[in-house]
Amino acid sequence: MTTTNSTTAARAHARAQATAATTTTPVPPPGVDPTELSVAQRIPSGGYANIALGRGTRVRLSDPSGTTCAHVFLLRTESPWERLNVADTVKVPWQAYLGQGHPLLSDQGRVLATVLADSDGHHDTLCGPTPEGRHQLHLAGAKQGLEPRDIGPSIALFRGARVAADGAIESTGNGPAGATLDLIVHLPSTLLIANAPHPLDDRPTGDLDLLAWSSPADLDTRNDDPEYRRAVENTEAAWTAALNTEVPA
Repeated sequence: MTTTNSTTAARAHARAQATAATTTTPVPPPGVDPTELSVAQRIPSGGYANIALGRGTRVRLSDPSGTTCAHVFLLRTESPWERLNVADTVKVPWQAYLGQGHPLLSDQGRVLATVLADSDGHHDTLCGPTPEGRHQLHLAGAKQGLEPRDIGPSIALFRGARVAADGAIESTGNGPAGATLDLIVHLPSTLLIANAPHPLDDRPTGDLDLLAWSSPADLDTRNDDPEYRRAVENTEAAWTAALNTEVPA
């Protein structure tokens, strides 16, 4: 029987555990050099992540097994009082269902990120996380100095919900194994992710893959909706103002 009744034995036990552990790194997409990745992380069921992302970062979230659920929340890194507003993310684009071209809007009418590509189609902006998912988001936020009050309603990716004809919200489950969703980050943002079941679908979740790399050219990929163009104008004005702000000596 393994004992840890001394620092030497505890160290040996810990090193044995590390040796036995297997770590899987997500594979970069075609055309992206592995050395260009700023983030390559596999988030297990019950896990969470917290990552500060620069403007022009492309983020790819993947559902390798077709069983994961990613609860996602965004805040501006340098101004965390500005954060994802799920109500405006649904209301302004006149669309409750996320897909290609959909903006993730802040409570200041600015675009924190835009959905560049989506091969899944099973997402949810209506239900919010389970208590488990919210706890994980709080833990992720704490690593960035955030308090629970800083973290508002989140969106769920890869395990969806839709409104039925009678007004009931129904689960749509997961999409296909290997499905992906890509975001482009418009303003420096802190991304919080929790891998936890959906309130309408409590099946255990599978692994969630997260990749990120610099791709500023993707900022020019925009849709033609007037509401989106206005939000982008607000975003670019804020970014220009931030660049021109003098830092006190």
